Amino acid sequence: MKKVFLLALTITLLLSGCGSSNNGELTGVQGRKKFFEPEPLEMAFIPAGSFTMGQSDQDAFFAMNTFSKTVTVEAFWMDQTEISNNKYRQFVAYVRDSILRTKLGDAGIEGRNYYMVDKEGNQLDPKVLNWEEKIDYKDETTKTTLEEMYYAPEERFNGQKEVDSRKLVYSYSWVDLKQAARTTYKYDNKAGTGKYDGQVTNIDGVTTAVVNRGNFIMHDKIPVYPDTLCWIRDFTYSFNDPQASLYFWHPSYDDYPVVGVSWVQAKAFSIWRTDFMNNSLRKQGVPDVQAYRLPSETEWEYAARGGLDLSMYPWGGPYTRNNKGCFLANFKPLRGNYIDDGAVYAAKVGSFEPNEYGLYDMAGNVAEWTRCAYAPDAYIFTHDLNPNYEYDAKPSDPPIMKRKVVRGGSWKDVAYFLQCGSRDYEYQDSTKPYVGFRNVRQYIGVN
Repeated sequence: MKKVFLLALTITLLLSGCGSSNNGELTGVQGRKKFFEPEPLEMAFIPAGSFTMGQSDQDAFFAMNTFSKTVTVEAFWMDQTEISNNKYRQFVAYVRDSILRTKLGDAGIEGRNYYMVDKEGNQLDPKVLNWEEKIDYKDETTKTTLEEMYYAPEERFNGQKEVDSRKLVYSYSWVDLKQAARTTYKYDNKAGTGKYDGQVTNIDGVTTAVVNRGNFIMHDKIPVYPDTLCWIRDFTYSFNDPQASLYFWHPSYDDYPVVGVSWVQAKAFSIWRTDFMNNSLRKQGVPDVQAYRLPSETEWEYAARGGLDLSMYPWGGPYTRNNKGCFLANFKPLRGNYIDDGAVYAAKVGSFEPNEYGLYDMAGNVAEWTRCAYAPDAYIFTHDLNPNYEYDAKPSDPPIMKRKVVRGGSWKDVAYFLQCGSRDYEYQDSTKPYVGFRNVRQYIGVN
């Protein structure tokens, strides 16, 4: 009789612990741990707030692409500095190593599981790389595969073996929420089934009817190595060969901002960084965090002002020098005296004082990609809550549709472009020696 009673008690406890209360009251799903967002490394917290977006000085270039507008921005994290060469190299190294492991996994080397397997030893479907498996560099198949990663003998300078940067192609995916939001799902009560009503356009510009959620998953491939020759291509009758040959890979430039990266490459880096972080958190049993991404131009301007509304520059004043006569950013001062601010080209990230939010180089050094498409009249039609204008240009689109907003000015720009409210653009598939980027991540929780 005692055993029967204990069994009944056990069953009662199990049933009452499945997210419902035995007194009929709503208590929510039980057993979920309280979430505290992990503070990201070397990112500054930008609190939610409103500010007056737009020019703080006369429109010196008569661009007529901005006017004053009060907007509100949600809280987010932002990289304290521009992404450095060394941090971007981590992305390049990951792509290189993942390609090598994929080739070795496909080769089927006995005793090596370069793909994850289940308890029965069968490869997972779809395939997942096993980063715990050590590479046997003495294996003949491995040696042959490594040779495929290098430049061909006729392309080697002085016989040096170098990884062929053209083969460093990153395959990535993302969910196009905007297209998903324009599609409706109609449920038929009588038939007990439903179907999507709408169309979706992939990255190649091909439009098809929506069949299932998989249609909203976009896939792309992008070479990730920076365009090192942009240093020469962008400056006619100027000797910049040393920058082209050393700037990205040499350890002396570890802490300099990465340049020669297109908008598309910066977007791919952001997606990789998100996966890299969330995969690590999942192993620790921690829920995912929001995606890393390029900032909207509104977020960028709000962060650049550092809480100082209507300020012309990130440091708050209307001048580019401090009270000691020293320049406050790396740009093109005076009449072409590049060195007067301490650097001919880009300087190390964080070389100048941060703004009130703890962000470095929000003016000068290198201009920065934002996620926004460029439209001169964007301030007119965008919302006043988290304003944002995006357009995913297709390869067949005209160049005018491929313009993306860049902010902050660079080492080769005059002071006008350093102003918090100044806007400019570059083409999403172009690479420049004066354009870099930094990431933001939406804050999860109370603002």
